[in-house]
Amino acid sequence: MEILLAVLVAFFAGMGAGLGTGFAGMSAAAVISPMLITFLGMDPYMAVGVALSSDVLASAVSAYTYGKNKNLDIKNGLIMMCSVLVFTVVGSFVSKLVPSATMGSFSVFMTLLLGIKFIVRPVMTTKEAMEGVSVKKRALQSVLCGMLIGFICGFVGAGGGMMMLLILTSVLGYELKTAVGTSVFIMTFTALTGAVSHFAMGGLPDILVWVLCIVFTFIWARIAAVFANKTAPKTLNRATGVILVVLGVVVLGFSFLS
Repeated sequence: MEILLAVLVAFFAGMGAGLGTGFAGMSAAAVISPMLITFLGMDPYMAVGVALSSDVLASAVSAYTYGKNKNLDIKNGLIMMCSVLVFTVVGSFVSKLVPSATMGSFSVFMTLLLGIKFIVRPVMTTKEAMEGVSVKKRALQSVLCGMLIGFICGFVGAGGGMMMLLILTSVLGYELKTAVGTSVFIMTFTALTGAVSHFAMGGLPDILVWVLCIVFTFIWARIAAVFANKTAPKTLNRATGVILVVLGVVVLGFSFLS
């Protein structure tokens, strides 16, 4: 019975995380962590480690799919990634010095709001408009936005994927598919860094749950990424919005259960 429960929880957690990653570059931690904690009683630190490691392959296969369809900005993605990694450490350090209540629900509310935004005000920027921005300006924007995203992620402890998608579309003016592709590209490396540090400091989690979450998240992320790259921009905006809203509501429900 326990094994069956573990398989079911891992399947639905992986499905939600994979769809969120493939469609919107969303971090798997927003879905997998609360489900493992609520239904399997897993230690929160270990649950985050499982979620981060599930993110690695899911984000990598999504980035590959978006890149294959020429919906990935590797150059500026690398610039932003460096800023994100450095300022995540800075934000984490500052958060220890400043007394504040935990803000884990930040990413949940952000998921809901971003989902509603994509439904009500879809991102219809074209690649031509994106390419109209000068190389120097785009690089500078990537550095500054990466600093902001990294600091918030380190300080709050959540919201990386959503912050990147919001800033890439709203501030940097990316077309939605390129924004998601660039976001999952960055998330591949940030998730790998987080997963390695988690397991190095806390040891390995339950192997069965760990492997199942990685496999299911990978499969659903691949399905979502393939579908997203073949979909018209307006339809993709609405599909992304609906998935984000549903995931936000579900995760919010889990947080109340726990």
